Amino acid sequence: MPITRIELAGRRCKPCNTDLPPLTSTQVHDHLAALPDWHPAEDGRRIRREWVAKDFVTALDFFGRIAVLAEEEDHHPDLHLTGYRNIAVELWTHRLGGLSENDFILAARIDALPLETK
Repeated sequence: MPITRIELAGRRCKPCNTDLPPLTSTQVHDHLAALPDWHPAEDGRRIRREWVAKDFVTALDFFGRIAVLAEEEDHHPDLHLTGYRNIAVELWTHRLGGLSENDFILAARIDALPLETK
């Protein structure tokens, strides 16, 4: 049975074990099916989502809420803000040099954060 966004959001990130390999392309594809707004980044080792916030302050507030969530999970995304309100978030498991289930858990939890858009 395919995994769902709600199921992912209900999980917690687990400490990374460097003995584990990154997810396979099939596993990544299966997890992305639950998170349709996320897509593989250009290097294929990260997932990425983009938003356009209402304004600069709203974008920074969103980053602050992502930061709190990331600290709780001890799993830290790359955050990008360009053009004062264009947001991009990239997730990957640094220790593995690729994607783990933690990336999809945090993505699902970020998706649950409200964001006022243009």
